Amino acid sequence: MSAIELNPVFPTLTRREQVVLSNLTEDVTLEQIANRLFVTRNTVKSQVRSVYKKLGVSTRAEAVAMARRMGLY
Repeated sequence: MSAIELNPVFPTLTRREQVVLSNLTEDVTLEQIANRLFVTRNTVKSQVRSVYKKLGVSTRAEAVAMARRMGLY
């Protein structure tokens, strides 16, 4: 899987991180996201933490807002 360049100012998100981030825009639990992606909840938690770190945010709402500001959703 290749990384997707978001913006030169921001780090790149992997394809899986993009998928996880897109799921965060919906009103679903991490458990539901894990079930959709056929992985464990802990895997999703780890991926969410990675997304937050790369985007420089600390909450789901901030991650979704940042994604919208970046034109991802």
